Amino acid sequence: MQEAFARIANAVALALEMTATAVIAMGAAGALLALIRNRLSRTPTTGRADAWVRLGGWLLLGLEFELAADIVRTTIAPSWGQLGQLAAIAVIRTFLSFFLEKDLERAGSGERRARRTVA
Repeated sequence: MQEAFARIANAVALALEMTATAVIAMGAAGALLALIRNRLSRTPTTGRADAWVRLGGWLLLGLEFELAADIVRTTIAPSWGQLGQLAAIAVIRTFLSFFLEKDLERAGSGERRARRTVA
């Protein structure tokens, strides 16, 4: 029974990691397209900032999927070493997510201010 659970948990963790990779790749592709579109437009706007905000949102989502995969993997008979490693990974990813989210919020509020000024 425990072996079957371990196989299922590993499959779920792998699916989560694959999802994280796909999410980050989609975000990178979208940000790249936004940069290219901005470069080709006759009236360049704040394309770089827009691409960064777009990519940042996808990175946040990808980080959440990666953390979920780590948690699922650690549920299979964890050792103290694995728990410590998970704790370190969770702290690092939480800090990354926190600061990235704050930067995105600041960029969003600056963008809203710029729109109000133009309008």
